[in-house]
Amino acid sequence: MNTEQTSPSGNIHGMSLAVAMGYGATVLTDIHKDAPKVNPENVVLIGARSLDEGERVFIREKGVQVYTMHDIDRLGMTRVMQEAIIHLEGQHVDGVHLSIDLDAVDPLYTPGVGTPVAGGISYRESHLAMEMLQDAEFITSLELVEVNPILDEKNKTAEIAVTLLGSLMGEQIL
Repeated sequence: MNTEQTSPSGNIHGMSLAVAMGYGATVLTDIHKDAPKVNPENVVLIGARSLDEGERVFIREKGVQVYTMHDIDRLGMTRVMQEAIIHLEGQHVDGVHLSIDLDAVDPLYTPGVGTPVAGGISYRESHLAMEMLQDAEFITSLELVEVNPILDEKNKTAEIAVTLLGSLMGEQIL
């Protein structure tokens, strides 16, 4: 959720959410229609653990709901997801777009990502989150990002991505 002003690297791929919320270069924010496309109060981040300082300030200023790994450790994934779902249902939106960033999952399970950071969401926590979103029945679109086959080990990350999508689509393991 960086902008040109908050990003230490200047990498545009770290700016897409801010752009969707109407912050950044107008050549990006006004694509298809005038900004914003997403209101900050309709955004929930889950599993944050490596944010730039400028991003932290931006998130606080815009009032984005964030659950860090500390929150997941302290509250548990079930409660975090319950709170996030209740929050989103209370926004009375037509649907929810889900962005699954595999960098959020601990690199023990997803070695094939661009920016691995230890201490992420576990395999089971990630599936629980998808199962709870499937039960909420409000996901209307999704993207799955940060699968890098060149960095992957024996297709491990790609397989996690596929099974997470399966959980989101209602596949149950018995």
